[in-house]
Amino acid sequence: MSLKIVGIVDWINGPVVKAVEIHSVEMMELVEIGEERLIGEIIELDGDRATIQVYESTSGLKPGSVVYGTGIPLSVELGPGLIGNIYDGIQRPLKQIHEQSGNYIRKGVKITPLDRKKKWPFVPRVKEGDYVGPGSILGLVRETPLFEHRILVPPLVEGKVEFIQREGEYTIDESIACLRTPASGVGMAGVAGMSGTSGITQVSMVHRWPVRLARPYQLRLMPEEPLITGQRVIDTFFPIAKGGTAGLPGGFGTGKTITQHQLSKWCDADIIVYIGCGERGNEMTGVLMDFPKLMDLKRGRPLLERTILIANTSDMPLAAREASIYTGITIAEYYRDMGYDVALMADSTSRWAEALREISGRLEEMPAEEGFPAYLATRLAKFYERAGRVQAFSGRVGSVSAICAVSPPGGDFSEPVTQHTKRFVRSFWGLNKELASARYFPAIHYMESYSEYLDFVQGWWTREVDPNWKSFRDEAMQVLQQDHKLQRIVKLIGEDALPDAQRLVLEGAKILKNAFLQQSAFDEVDMYAVPRKQFLMLKAIIHFYHRAKDVIKAHIPIAKVMQLPIVNEINRMKEKIPNTECEQFDLLFQRIDQCMDELEKESMAIL
Repeated sequence: MSLKIVGIVDWINGPVVKAVEIHSVEMMELVEIGEERLIGEIIELDGDRATIQVYESTSGLKPGSVVYGTGIPLSVELGPGLIGNIYDGIQRPLKQIHEQSGNYIRKGVKITPLDRKKKWPFVPRVKEGDYVGPGSILGLVRETPLFEHRILVPPLVEGKVEFIQREGEYTIDESIACLRTPASGVGMAGVAGMSGTSGITQVSMVHRWPVRLARPYQLRLMPEEPLITGQRVIDTFFPIAKGGTAGLPGGFGTGKTITQHQLSKWCDADIIVYIGCGERGNEMTGVLMDFPKLMDLKRGRPLLERTILIANTSDMPLAAREASIYTGITIAEYYRDMGYDVALMADSTSRWAEALREISGRLEEMPAEEGFPAYLATRLAKFYERAGRVQAFSGRVGSVSAICAVSPPGGDFSEPVTQHTKRFVRSFWGLNKELASARYFPAIHYMESYSEYLDFVQGWWTREVDPNWKSFRDEAMQVLQQDHKLQRIVKLIGEDALPDAQRLVLEGAKILKNAFLQQSAFDEVDMYAVPRKQFLMLKAIIHFYHRAKDVIKAHIPIAKVMQLPIVNEINRMKEKIPNTECEQFDLLFQRIDQCMDELEKESMAIL
């Protein structure tokens, strides 16, 4: 990369630097500053003055230092080698940095994100003379034992294949194809980091893409297929579709990180991009230590073989924290364009917003609510808009699902980040402190959560699981809502003062909470529930509720109903019935009917 002097440092305030005598630069251009070549980005231009946010510590930097221009925006490298790697917020590989500079990232350290020496087994999928467009598959690379990396023609590049490498092993920098591009397309290759002259573009296995620019696609599709997570409270009550967005707000200790770990481990996405954005170092350390050891039990391989980690903890430079979510979603879009379903986990967007607030304050911008910049909502909207299910230019369908934690101070959901997040996400999973304190996980509260994807995914559940899924789900939700209202009365007069019909609502809701919504991440049977098991569990509870309602109408006390041994069987079914033995539910339904029939006969005999 050729560098040229484009200005002189004039003013320094933390990660914000102002430079004078600026020339030959553009907005959002990547620059390097001083003798240590600190990495920064131009965020404001005013005549011959520029404002730069620096992604490293500026301690030791002084006025008069030279600013070097790179001629490119802040970009990520996209190619084989991303899977299983751990990066910081601007895609510097932390493993390699540790080997070079020890436990701390040395200022100005520059290591390429992808290994330049490793050779990858390339298998061509086009031949000379073929015409290829953006997103066309040039060849395949086996990146991990389970993952096939598709080498794509970069966006904005198209042309006739003049040359394609034979099957063999190549480094990511070696040219694998030569395209003769149309006259109008010449120069576009530079955006993606390709080389080309006179209408000829050399394509390698790696290309760059600006992190703040959404990758283009052909068509945006409706989110019609659910992202199955195996967590019942999510899949059945508050589902998210592939290509959907979800907010996960909760105070300290409510289980945001653990919930995202469960989703990373069990959701049926092809690729996981996990962004630790400003979280405490010990939490991110847990992720970095646990993920390499975790097994993807559905595939029988290590979870890291389909995971990319971006670690930008609270003690790292905050400007890089602001960039980290863009780095993550750009990588996610890259795999989406291959036709894969990607789940992006960001923990948490509140820390990202705090970085935005601090940078805004140093820029002396007018603050809005709680000191956040006035453009907070716009930035959040642009980020969530990059999620979605799309048809790429090649015709393949892929998706990016964004599941982002929010950390409102004191668990106050009325604060700006949570409120703006609710505007832009369509699934909202509110974590409750009281549930978490009672060791009730996932601590997603059914009265503080919602999903707008129910109507979209209903067709999939009806087709793949059962036509009555929606009716059972809605009835269970009604029981929980009635229970929520009755709990206020119970606090005043006690449960015993209620009629049996209302006490049945309380008991039915209790079974729903304990037997269905509560799920153990440590139980080998209960940690993951397939959609079929989820439906049959819900059906068993509702069937018991209906039979109990009929029995109570026959003047049988609810105390006798709740003393039936079948109640304990229903509460234990999540642990006793494996995903592969759903036929056991037929016996459970028979036992429910048998117990209720015997109770009715006993009552009739007494009369």
